Amino acid sequence: MSEKKLFLLDGHALVYRAHFAFITRPLINSKGMNTSAITGFVRTLWDIMKNEKPSHIAVAFDPKGDTFRHEYFPEYKANRDATPEDIVLALPYIRDIVDGFDIPVVSIPTFEADDAIGTLAKQAEKEGFKVYMVTPDKDYAQLVSENIFMYKPSRKGNGVDVLGVEEILDQWNISRIEQVIDVLGLQGDSVDNIPGIPGIGPKTAVKLLAEYDTVEGIIEHAEELKGKMKERVIEYADQAMLSKQLATINTEVPCEFDADKYKISVMNKDKLAEIFKDLEFRTLAVQILENGRNSSGGQQTLFKTNATSTGDTNEVRAIAAHSVAEKTINDVEHEYILVDATDAQIALAEKLKTAKVFCFDTETTGIDANAAELVGLAFSTKAHHAYYVPVPEDQAMAQEVVEIFRSVLEDPDVTIIGQNLKYDMLIMKWYGIEINGTLEDTMIYHYLLEPDLRHKLDYLAETYIKYQMVPIESLIGKKGIKQLSMRSVEIDKAKEYAGEDADITLQLKDLLEPKLKENQVDKLYRELEAPLIKVLVDLEFAGVRVDADYLHAYSEELQQLIKEKEKEIYQQAGSDFNIASPRQVGQILFERMKIPYRWKKTKSGQYSTDETKLTELSNDHPIVNDILKFRGYSKLKSTYVDALPKMINPKSGRIHSSFNQALAATGRLSSNNPNLQNIPIRTPEGRRVREAFIPRDQNHILLAADYSQIELRLIAEISNEEAMLDAFVKGQDIHAATASKVYGVPIEEVSSDQRRNAKTVNFSIIYGAGATNLSQQLGIPRKEATALIKAYFAQYNGLKLYMDKVVEEARENGYVSTLLGRRRYLRDINSRNGFIRSNAERLAINSPIQGSAADMIKVAMIDIHHAFQEENLKSKMILQVHDELVFDVYTPELERIKPIIEDKMKNAIPDLKVPILVSMDTGNNWLEAH
Repeated sequence: MSEKKLFLLDGHALVYRAHFAFITRPLINSKGMNTSAITGFVRTLWDIMKNEKPSHIAVAFDPKGDTFRHEYFPEYKANRDATPEDIVLALPYIRDIVDGFDIPVVSIPTFEADDAIGTLAKQAEKEGFKVYMVTPDKDYAQLVSENIFMYKPSRKGNGVDVLGVEEILDQWNISRIEQVIDVLGLQGDSVDNIPGIPGIGPKTAVKLLAEYDTVEGIIEHAEELKGKMKERVIEYADQAMLSKQLATINTEVPCEFDADKYKISVMNKDKLAEIFKDLEFRTLAVQILENGRNSSGGQQTLFKTNATSTGDTNEVRAIAAHSVAEKTINDVEHEYILVDATDAQIALAEKLKTAKVFCFDTETTGIDANAAELVGLAFSTKAHHAYYVPVPEDQAMAQEVVEIFRSVLEDPDVTIIGQNLKYDMLIMKWYGIEINGTLEDTMIYHYLLEPDLRHKLDYLAETYIKYQMVPIESLIGKKGIKQLSMRSVEIDKAKEYAGEDADITLQLKDLLEPKLKENQVDKLYRELEAPLIKVLVDLEFAGVRVDADYLHAYSEELQQLIKEKEKEIYQQAGSDFNIASPRQVGQILFERMKIPYRWKKTKSGQYSTDETKLTELSNDHPIVNDILKFRGYSKLKSTYVDALPKMINPKSGRIHSSFNQALAATGRLSSNNPNLQNIPIRTPEGRRVREAFIPRDQNHILLAADYSQIELRLIAEISNEEAMLDAFVKGQDIHAATASKVYGVPIEEVSSDQRRNAKTVNFSIIYGAGATNLSQQLGIPRKEATALIKAYFAQYNGLKLYMDKVVEEARENGYVSTLLGRRRYLRDINSRNGFIRSNAERLAINSPIQGSAADMIKVAMIDIHHAFQEENLKSKMILQVHDELVFDVYTPELERIKPIIEDKMKNAIPDLKVPILVSMDTGNNWLEAH
């Protein structure tokens, strides 16, 4: 008797997985339909039928509407995005295809697919079946038993993972399967909006369960815990129990396993042939219908011609991605050579100099380029070949190895390929090497081609080469205190890992570079982004000096303010409580003190005490104002005042922030470690943080140069709005000029309220805000806001024409562009979902403005940097924050560099109709200079 094998497919989970597997290159047929989800689902289903030969099968789908979980937690899954329109359109086809295979569909009102599958799995197990739950959803792990398995298809088609009890226990690091729901209850699930206990992740959850076995056990022994953990468990005990309940799959839903009903049957080839033809699934039709099981009749050869339509090409690509295993280092022939002898290193340097074009990568002890040490150098000159040069830990010996490659790395005539070259160049700069050649950075390539997507090397390799790279965690372990340094990795493993990095990056360069020209962003790369890499290397290397003594003293001041404010709050509340706890703040304000609460509660059933809501109450309730001040002081102290001194680099005595060139889709730079762009300036206490940023020594002074109203000026330029252009040309206060036109009063009679309203409208228009948003910002009725917008566009009709035009162009082209040709792709611009489409329309309006401003300051940075080098100046650019540049100026050069900075900033984009204004000031700290 053949083995009884039941396969239960989680329909919605597999559809979502298939849709997003092709999200970077969706499969679109000649009718314009995205068939990614359908293709992926059918491939998974057919692979199971063909390879696993189940005796029984069913597909479960989530029912429409709320589930039983919403009855006791209405916010369940409340933060999920709307179902993508392409999936909505795909689901009817998928259900028809399942029906064509004569596979039963299970969908139980008020119960989710996992509840239905859990119930059927447990029933079938009792009848002697081996059950395989086909799903990528981790929650199914709680159902695994001796005869019930998780069957997880790879996202990219690299086989499947079949997980039994042993694999789940090992993967989750637990002692019993039943503890899966305890882990989920403790850590929560942001996807399903299951709250858990704040601050507890999977590692902490596992540690607690190892000691106390269950969520209930942890709560029962909460008093034994220490510090914050004790507070959290006590405060969120009810939430943890609720979360565990929400995460538990119900295995007693009203459905029965009927072996006869779920037995494999024959497919209806006629029905499937019709569907496949409609979808243009030619290859799948041949594979399934000609080579499939015996049918109930119908056509044997569906298509007689070798069509080459869009659908055909997409399908071939989909099948390749789905059914061909990803390549890895183990199954691709390669030659990665260890170069550890000095004479071999010298020979390699000469070979690279002759080659003129090569890929370069560094291996280091950490991700902070200003603190890490070299572990090795990797090079590649052709696909599947690479060289790895280990670098000794002794820094004197390390420098000797580096010196061998100085002449080739500093050669201005070589072309150096890399992935995130800024990091490698910064590492080498700390070893005295200045890379001067032409830079080909695959990360920046991809950022220009797909600004909204990820740009990491492993992602690019999977997407464009169908290659799965060696994960760094396999060498050094996962993040945490036990993670090893690259220095500890065996040299042969390091050679393979580093060689692969250089090899794959070289291959990606050849694949992506032609796409720059195809997408007309080649010039943007050559003239803007590539030169900017060198500028950012020097800017980050220069760093900024911070007065640690001042910050320590200020920290004590803030601590005193926090204590005083804490006392005042306790006195008004009538008792002590944890002011840092939003839950306790809500209880004190809205239950004990009976302050009216007029908003919805949070998704976890608590009062919302965010800054926006408390600010609305602050004028009428002194305790609320004091709580806001307490929070402000606390955040200022912990985030900036106490944190900044710890970030001072011991090698330089300065802070070296990292500037992200490939993050914001608009083209803007961002920074981290620390995020200097978030240094607060709105409050007197916040502004004092800028006092800590000082010149490098007594012979220097800080200079800040800032664009004035650059985005408003650029929208006037791009829209060619004559009235707005005229106001800027005449040097008028643009907000007063706008108020004058909108309210119909002479500019000198504009009131402060009218100017404030006009200013809000001016900036709201840039971000595509509507009447609802504007009414909230101004605190006026929506009707009044509508009238204000109407009056605004009556005066600035050119803006309205521009906005309509740019949205229409986005609909036709699928993207919008900046003045310098940077593209922002808007895949949802034609969505049938009004909310999604409106958001895309706002991006269409704003992206050319914000992106042009970003491009403009980048050009200015490049030109100023070049001018400083040409004139051999000691002064350095040290910060870029929004529309502002900060310089550490050698005092004798001050009057010499002022006109350079102003000229380069004003003329970054030449021949503009609108005048560009730049304000400059100097000081002995950043606050004085700003």
